[in-house]
Amino acid sequence: MTTTVPSAIADSRAWEGKALSHGWSETAGGRHDVIEPATGKVLHTVGLANPQDIAEAAKRAKAAQPKWEATPFEERAAILRRAADILERSGDAMKPRFIRETGSVPPKVDFELGLGIGMLREAAALLTQPHGLLLPSTANRMSIGRRVPHGVVGVIAPFNAPMALSTRAVAPALALGNTVVLKPDPQTTYAGGYVLAAALLEAGLPEDCLYVLPGGVDAGEALVTDPNVSMISFTGSTNAGRRVGELASRHLKRVTLELGGKNSIIVFDDADLDVAASNVAWGCYLHQGQICMTTGRVLVQKSIAEEFIKRLAEKAEHLPVGDPATAHVALGPVINQRQLQRIDSIVKDTVAAGATLRAGGSYEGLFYRPTVLTDVKPGMRAYDEEVFGPVTSIVTFETEDEAIALNNDTEYGLSCGVLTKSLERAMYVAHRVKTGKVHINDQTVGDEPWVPFGGMGASGNGGRHGGPANWEEFTQWQWITIQDKATAYPF
Repeated sequence: MTTTVPSAIADSRAWEGKALSHGWSETAGGRHDVIEPATGKVLHTVGLANPQDIAEAAKRAKAAQPKWEATPFEERAAILRRAADILERSGDAMKPRFIRETGSVPPKVDFELGLGIGMLREAAALLTQPHGLLLPSTANRMSIGRRVPHGVVGVIAPFNAPMALSTRAVAPALALGNTVVLKPDPQTTYAGGYVLAAALLEAGLPEDCLYVLPGGVDAGEALVTDPNVSMISFTGSTNAGRRVGELASRHLKRVTLELGGKNSIIVFDDADLDVAASNVAWGCYLHQGQICMTTGRVLVQKSIAEEFIKRLAEKAEHLPVGDPATAHVALGPVINQRQLQRIDSIVKDTVAAGATLRAGGSYEGLFYRPTVLTDVKPGMRAYDEEVFGPVTSIVTFETEDEAIALNNDTEYGLSCGVLTKSLERAMYVAHRVKTGKVHINDQTVGDEPWVPFGGMGASGNGGRHGGPANWEEFTQWQWITIQDKATAYPF
């Protein structure tokens, strides 16, 4: 095994102004400057894909797929494991650019890198699991259901956890015999695709099995509608996901949608308030609240509400905000000016509607202060909408059933946290909340490579990434029957 770091991770000259399109090459869509959100300066330049680039990539990926599918499973697994090893030893080389491109604090980068490495290894492990079922049949016939790849999988990944949210689709899709065209968000192309591609190429992935083409809406729609692409894996906003789902369904494609969330932590009156405030602050403010699992609402039992609010507001006021590339901070910048203005407008509109600002609500540059709103009610923007920023709303309740009703009072259904010393109470709640994940005595943000990750309602279409769910998403059933002699039928 080589001990060097791939040049595309350590040195941007390998891909500057280019994309992974039949090797690192220029694209018909031209170039895109990636802006460092903390400074507003150009960090690097990448190739930008247009529909022509997407069509060519999909065509080549389809031509390469049969040979990749026929590659022995041990070899496919070995490539994925080698890629994981490469990323593991490349962390120091990758981390500074990753921090600057995404605005992430270093611990978030460490976690995301570890998650991506785990996803590659978990994908490799799929290949030593059963690939199908022996089905009941007559005595002289064998009936088999086997899992086969879709062909070309199109992956559209967002900016907020770019490496993890690309890898969780790319790795299992490749492992199970598909080829992949990945469209990362142009704002986070390095973290969202180039480092993964560099590791896979260094590990021996054959040419044309993976394309990485950052692009805008036109490139995304071209990928979803291209006749050579058989499946779409999309992670992003609910509004964009509705459009992707509509287009994919119109073209009779398998589509998995991982979308937004309006997640709650329920704090009962027997919870340790210091621990609860710590859980809520982490769930609310990690990566500036730019996570689909962010705690957007905190449901607090009325008898402890004021004391809890004081502790959370004090914590929010003292969390340091700044450039994570140059200072030791808890929160970095939000991704761009458009998102900052949306966050601020939601806060201002909610306060104007009668809510109380207990902490934050201000910004400098793209650095938005961690914010606490109280007296938030249904119909206010911060109650109803996914903010995707460091803002949380406090809502009080009196009974368990009222807390459950408040949690379910949203079109989303991604994650829920329950803080209580009573497991009986926690399980009562867990069986009644309409979310894809419930964390008892924990906050709402969490993912592991081997668990089926997904939401309900407007948080997704019921698909899942991770662990055994990858078989369902990235392959399809084929039924085979075998008998010694052909049957003579009466016709």
